[in-house]
Amino acid sequence: MTNPVEMYHYHSWANQVIFNRLKEFPEEIFYQEVQGTFPSISKVLAHIYTTDRGWLEILSGIDMSVSMEKSGEVEEEASSRTLEELEKMFIELSQRYKSFLEMEMYLDRKIVLDNPYAGVRDTKVSEIVLHVVNHGTYHRGNVSSMLHQMGYSLTMNDYALFWYQVKSSNSSNGKKEANKNG
Repeated sequence: MTNPVEMYHYHSWANQVIFNRLKEFPEEIFYQEVQGTFPSISKVLAHIYTTDRGWLEILSGIDMSVSMEKSGEVEEEASSRTLEELEKMFIELSQRYKSFLEMEMYLDRKIVLDNPYAGVRDTKVSEIVLHVVNHGTYHRGNVSSMLHQMGYSLTMNDYALFWYQVKSSNSSNGKKEANKNG
């Protein structure tokens, strides 16, 4: 199985791909209402941000019910931001995740989740990270569908493209460095 840290890097990269693409369109499409699960792209991205932030709080030791209590306020604030402001919030949150993951010694460490809706469960840090990635992938699909309804298209942000754009450039750089030093 692919490392959950690598998968989080993919998640962060894919979110940035979305923001870069959205900046190519007229600003109003970010707030334009459409038919679907969410009323606008701004609301979908605010939801992704809020959920990602909530899981990082839980990973950092905050009780799930406390994190969930704050989520409505966080999501409301995030959905009121401009595209550029929300992008900055995503970047800052991604940096916090990456710092957490660098410091986390045991991705198999168990966390007791006390979900007020589903009950108590032991969950590994790695499982939570993979859930965050999966959740983001699902909702980036919502953004794609919403753009299609408005007559626009999203750019590819699949994990396979990440292999070629990010992982390949990293391994090419490593090969170049090894050749220079060898």
